[in-house]
Amino acid sequence: MIRLHHAPDARSMRIIWLLEELGVAYELISHNFFDKSMRTEAFRGLSPAGRVPALEIDGISLVESGAMVEVLCERFPNAGLGRSFGDAERIEWLDWLHYAETIGQHCANLTQSHIMLYEAWMRSPTVMKLEAARLANTLKRIEAQLSDGRDWLLKSGFSAVDCAVAYGIYAGTHFVKLDALPLTSAYWERFQARSSFGAALPPVGAEVIYKQDFYEVPND
Repeated sequence: MIRLHHAPDARSMRIIWLLEELGVAYELISHNFFDKSMRTEAFRGLSPAGRVPALEIDGISLVESGAMVEVLCERFPNAGLGRSFGDAERIEWLDWLHYAETIGQHCANLTQSHIMLYEAWMRSPTVMKLEAARLANTLKRIEAQLSDGRDWLLKSGFSAVDCAVAYGIYAGTHFVKLDALPLTSAYWERFQARSSFGAALPPVGAEVIYKQDFYEVPND
């Protein structure tokens, strides 16, 4: 039994994408990002920090999405979404998997500033501008990777790291625009065209994290 704890718009989306791409059965348990449902004693038993994703698999609870990607790809190797030890792309696959967290950290910092710090006096426009610039710079690496005409991050084709990195674009485009990154923009459009993408979108009426399409940095 695979059970995934998820909140709309959260980085648990990347695990939904992966599970859908793997074509395996799973149970999805949705939480509200803003209420106290992830602060209960029961949920903290799965995720001590009270965050998603939390993945229950074979009696074990995982709380790091990067680890989930590795475990699921190893558990279901026939889907070809991982790169096993000895594979020529193994090192590159691992590097992109962890780079997804580099992108995600800047997204998280911007989400904190724009959304969680709801009073203007709590925010630092300087920090927000710096984080937006840093996020834009991390996305430039995707642009460079695609510059040889490939469709996906690895030359051999679509893999789990595309699911991991794509969430950074999903969240990141609420804070930076892709106008100067045409290859990344086209990559994002290709990802959105996959059937797995729709499975992770917030249902109608769900309490989402990003209530605006784009968040402008406030004036100093």
